Order: sequence, then C-alpha cells, then structure tokens
Amino acid sequence: MLQKLRIKNQKGFTLIELMIVIAIIGILAAIAIPNFISYRNKAFCSAAESDANAIAAGLADYFAIPSHVTMPTINADGSGDLSGGNGVAMSGSAPNQNTNTTVGPVDNITINVTDGSRRCPTDYQNSNPEWSGGVFTKTMQ
Repeated sequence: MLQKLRIKNQKGFTLIELMIVIAIIGILAAIAIPNFISYRNKAFCSAAESDANAIAAGLADYFAIPSHVTMPTINADGSGDLSGGNGVAMSGSAPNQNTNTTVGPVDNITINVTDGSRRCPTDYQNSNPEWSGGVFTKTMQ
C-alpha cells in the first residue's frame, strides 16, 4: 500500500537543502555588500583625483609650447584655454569642479578639484594629505 503512494524517480531538493543554500547566499551578501559600497565611494575620490591629473596634464601640454608663457584660462567647470580651447572635461553626473588653479611665486601651480558628488568617504580623505574638506589639491612645480 505504501509503495502505491510513492512516486518513482522523485527529483528535486528538500526544504532543508533550500534553506541552507539561502542562508549561505545571505551570509555572502552580508559580507560583500559593504565592500561594494566602499569600492563605489572610493571611485568618487578617484574621479576627483583623475580630474586634477587631467588638468595637470593639460597644463603640461599647454606649457610645452614655447610661446605659452602665461597661465591659461581655466574656468570652474573645466572649460578654458587647455586642450586647444576645448577645456578639460570633468567627470561624473554631478561633475567635479576645479575651484581654483593658481601660480605661486616660484612657478608652483596648485590645482584644487572639489568632489562634486560629495560622496568621497572622510576616512579616505583623512588618510591622504592631498585631500582636505572635500577638495583634492595637486601641486605642480
């Protein structure tokens, strides 16, 4: 009689096996999600740093021409005399801004790029002396 109730070749997972798999996935997600958030936030810092490096490269290219002896125009949105008048494109949907680029008394050029997203973590900024209050400062000599 019991053999009539059993269906031959039953396939599938038991409830306990499914619960174990779900628990393992939950544990992995609990570990991985904070790391992914941290990596994404550090990318906002890297965007500001790469924008400052792009401005520095544009200035180096500009001053490589012997007739360029004065500071080029660099607007807050990155436009100006650099890259053949096309300016330097800032990154992000809330773009970073070049707040000021100044020439010091011994031809030191200071480039300040503000994190437009305001999502660069403060612990990352505190660990890097070039960051201060959401502004990345690069000095060229």
